[in-house]
Amino acid sequence: MQSYILIIGACGQIGTELTYALRAKYGPERVIASDIREGNEDLMESGPFEILDATDYDALEEVVAYYEISEVYLMAAMLSATAEKFPERAWDLNMNSLFNVLNLGKEKKIEKIFWPSSIAVFGPNTPKERTPQSTVMEPSTVYGISKQSGERWCDYYHHKYGVDVRSVRYPGLISWKTMPGGGTTDYAVEIYHRALSQRAYNCFLGENTKLPMMFMNDAIRATMELMDSDAEKIKVRSSYNLAAMDFTPSEIAESIRTHLPDFTISYEPDFRQAIADSWPNSIDDSRARQDWGWRAAFDLERTTGEMLGHLSPRTNEHTE
Repeated sequence: MQSYILIIGACGQIGTELTYALRAKYGPERVIASDIREGNEDLMESGPFEILDATDYDALEEVVAYYEISEVYLMAAMLSATAEKFPERAWDLNMNSLFNVLNLGKEKKIEKIFWPSSIAVFGPNTPKERTPQSTVMEPSTVYGISKQSGERWCDYYHHKYGVDVRSVRYPGLISWKTMPGGGTTDYAVEIYHRALSQRAYNCFLGENTKLPMMFMNDAIRATMELMDSDAEKIKVRSSYNLAAMDFTPSEIAESIRTHLPDFTISYEPDFRQAIADSWPNSIDDSRARQDWGWRAAFDLERTTGEMLGHLSPRTNEHTE
C-alpha cells in the first residue's frame, strides 16, 4: 500500500521547500500540501493542495481520511518576532495544531509525525556555547514557551501512546527560494537581498550577536533523513539539537564583502535583540550525529556563495 504525506503549513519558508523536496522524492501525487491560504503559483501547480486550518481537528481528520495519509509534517507555526506581538494567537496555533496531529497519531489514523522545534526553547540561563542536548531551557519568548511545551507533549505521546513523532530544533534558516516569516534570525536572509539591491543593510541585531544558523538545503535534508531513519535509531523523542554554523552579523557582512566589496552594514537593534540575546551562540548536535548520522554540508562561505549566486538574477523580484 502506498503511503501518502500531508504537509501542514506548506506555504511557509520551510514548508514550501519541504513540499518540493518530498514531491521530488515520492512523486507529486503522493504529497498533499496544505495551508490556511494558497501559496505561490509554482507551489500550487506542483501537486495536490488543500486549504486547511491546522487548529480545526475535524477538517484535518477529513483530509487525512480522504487522502489516506500515513505521514504528517506539521510546519504551521507563528514564529518568534510575530508571536511576541500576538501571544495568545501564537499559543493557539502552535499548540492546538500539535495536539490535533498527536491525537490523530494516538488514534492510529496516521503512522508517523514530524514536528519542528527550535533553538527558541533555550533561554538566558542556558549554557550559550555548544548548548547540550539536555540542559536548562527556561525560554523567555512566547514562541520558545510553545516549542518547549510541544517537545514535552511529543515525548509524552510517544512514551504513553506509542506515537511515532520525530523532531529537530531548527537553528536560524537561510534560503534564497522563499522569504522568511517573522523570525528573529530573518536578518540572515534579508541581508543578502539588500546586499544585491542596495549594497547596504541596516541590521536589527547588534554586530556581535552570534547565533546558530543553517542553510535551508541542510535543514530539509535533516528533516527527511530523520523521517527515513529506522524507529529504533530515534532515541530522543522530544527534539534533537541540530547544528551547521554560527556567526555574527559582522561576520556574515565580511563574507558578503568577499563577493561585493562595496557592501556596507549598519546596526539599529530593536526588540528582537533581547530575543536573540536569550538564545545560544552555538549548538552541540552530537546526539543527532550519533543516533541517525546527521552531518551538515554548508558553512558560511558556501552559503554566501549560494545565496548571492541564486539571488543575483532575481534581485528585483524579491526586493521589498
